[in-house]
Amino acid sequence: MGLKFNQLNKRQEEILTILDKKKNISVSELIILLIKKDKKVSRITVVRDLNKLLKFNFIKRTGRGRGVIYQLSEQYNLLKRFDVNNYFKIGPDQRNAKKSYDFNLLDIFKDIFTAEEKNRLQQLVSEYRENIKKLPVDNFKREFERLVIELSWKSSSIEGNTYTLLETESLIKQNKLAQGHKKEESTMILNHKKTLDYIRKNTSAFKKMTVAKLEDIHFLLTEGLGIARGLRKAPVGITGTAYRPLDNIFQIREALEKTCEAINKEKNVFIKAVVLMVMIAYIQPFDDGNKRTGRLSANAILMAYNICPLSYRSVSEEEYKKAVILFYEQNNISYFKDLFVEQFEFAVKNYFRSQ
Repeated sequence: MGLKFNQLNKRQEEILTILDKKKNISVSELIILLIKKDKKVSRITVVRDLNKLLKFNFIKRTGRGRGVIYQLSEQYNLLKRFDVNNYFKIGPDQRNAKKSYDFNLLDIFKDIFTAEEKNRLQQLVSEYRENIKKLPVDNFKREFERLVIELSWKSSSIEGNTYTLLETESLIKQNKLAQGHKKEESTMILNHKKTLDYIRKNTSAFKKMTVAKLEDIHFLLTEGLGIARGLRKAPVGITGTAYRPLDNIFQIREALEKTCEAINKEKNVFIKAVVLMVMIAYIQPFDDGNKRTGRLSANAILMAYNICPLSYRSVSEEEYKKAVILFYEQNNISYFKDLFVEQFEFAVKNYFRSQ
């Protein structure tokens, strides 16, 4: 979509801006608004612009004859850029947010990465594979342990865990509990290590994802934390958003099964990983531990294809949560995708490298 954006002229960009505000509009109404900005605009020119936007799948057309109206497409809404800071200046109940699960969302996860992003990701994959070829086995083990420590710390921190990175290192390496912390915090961190060790021992199994495999990852991550095993049977609310996930266990299972089917059909490994992460957060299939399950499951997919896992070490907890909420409320993946690409590059540049 990035290259397509570069092919738009200012008038076509203005049409998208108008549709973003008006939601749906006729050609005649659109012409009136455009004339206010450029008196030379003709109907033929506007129709040509609309046809180009239709070709790019930025907009969709409904109705017939004089009843034809234009709207932004789901694909455009999925990937358009948001001013995240301004968006979150508004309270959750005042934002113009989607409040319920969209069963058609899986149908629009296609080219979520631009050509430039795909090329960059592939360059980083090649760099990672060259790096690990040069690493002795013992060095690889030490680097993996370092990534495990930093992922266990950051992933837990995103969930409110107060262990520091150094305390996490002492806990994982020496089984040393830090003073002034709840037992649940050390359990959460050690569960991350246990889950990553399990994924590493069964790497090839995650080339294909199933509900059962997701349930196994969730169980390992949440064991001993008083979280029910298996799929959620009761409604759940999410702090900071008016979005309400599915509350029917049969629909939850169906949504999760369809997510697994969709990512198993997808050929691009990065799309598999990103879609699985956001959809687990969106469905909220478990009573708790959903985002953790998404992060570890996505890493399982990357590792299955010999791609560097992410530690999220340098991501801001607040920005990560904003990216997830933006997906809940607007079904927009752009900010989450940006954070993912940034953290993948960070991982390749900081782990599994010869000194």
